[in-house]
Amino acid sequence: MKAAVFSFTQAGTELACRVAACLRDDGWDVRQASLKKFAVTQESVVPFTPNLHDETARAFRDARLVVFVGAVGIAVRTIAPFIRHKDLDPGVLVIDEKGQFVIPILSGHIGGANDMARFLADELQAQAVITTATDVNDLFAVDEWAARRGLRLSSLEDAKAFAAAMLEKGTVGLYSDFPLHGSLPPGLVYAFHGDAGLVITTKAHVPVFRTTVVARPVIVHIGIGCRKGTAAKEIAYWVNAVLQRANLSPDAIADVSSIDVKKDEAGLLAFARSQHWPIRFFTADELNAVPGDFTASEFVKKTVGTDNVCERAAVRASKSGTLIVTKQARRGITVAVACERYQVEW
Repeated sequence: MKAAVFSFTQAGTELACRVAACLRDDGWDVRQASLKKFAVTQESVVPFTPNLHDETARAFRDARLVVFVGAVGIAVRTIAPFIRHKDLDPGVLVIDEKGQFVIPILSGHIGGANDMARFLADELQAQAVITTATDVNDLFAVDEWAARRGLRLSSLEDAKAFAAAMLEKGTVGLYSDFPLHGSLPPGLVYAFHGDAGLVITTKAHVPVFRTTVVARPVIVHIGIGCRKGTAAKEIAYWVNAVLQRANLSPDAIADVSSIDVKKDEAGLLAFARSQHWPIRFFTADELNAVPGDFTASEFVKKTVGTDNVCERAAVRASKSGTLIVTKQARRGITVAVACERYQVEW
């Protein structure tokens, strides 16, 4: 992960060096920049190249964290032209040059700025200044949690409505298709219906709450077999049909997979690319080694060396998870779906 640390005074640059060291110790790849007259006094600091505006543009393009050591006003004016959307922007922090306060000013939840503010405040013996409503009320922040755990939310508008309901009512419901590990966060209660709540599922539709934010773990794997020369649109039609019949959301898809003899199959590659899904290929020996009871075909075995491609590939990709959709065939295309074993962590 990349971070950028900017400073504007001698004292600020000295503190920025401490901040950069803390981040590097935490595994960050840090670019530290300052005015040229301060940069020359510190080996790890580069001058703004060619200026602060361009440094910030680079940081918003490449980094997940931007730290300003200086005044909040400088940071606000500097980042203003580059702010896009809360699920795209990096976390942005401001630290005063005496190291008294660490203030997240952008992407507190999804960008992780709130957590990084607490981390750096602890390292610097400073005070984190957190202003997001759920945090100051000690309530569950669904967008921060989903980003940290790698779940996909139905939408940020849904997350906003969920947070508003939690702030208004104090508690909201929780429904999960998966086992829960640990105590529930503040503001969540188990429920199967109600005005507002969080649903954790891989399904496309779960009508539980009137106001719902859905969080989907990316744990569903699609196995595909196809005849040579099958068009991408034919594969897309059948995969979408299988997902709809099974009430599975595309947001839960981790990847697609097949046998390695299909690694140059243009239609299959184009389909995966159009969906922005990674594609994996396994050898016949790898597929044959997958334990389980699969829909066998002697013709397929004679052709490619394994008795089933789609089911075995899906289960193999899911790390020996559960086959939730068995082989579905249409016009030379076979599709199966497997799901990883999963439990909800807070």
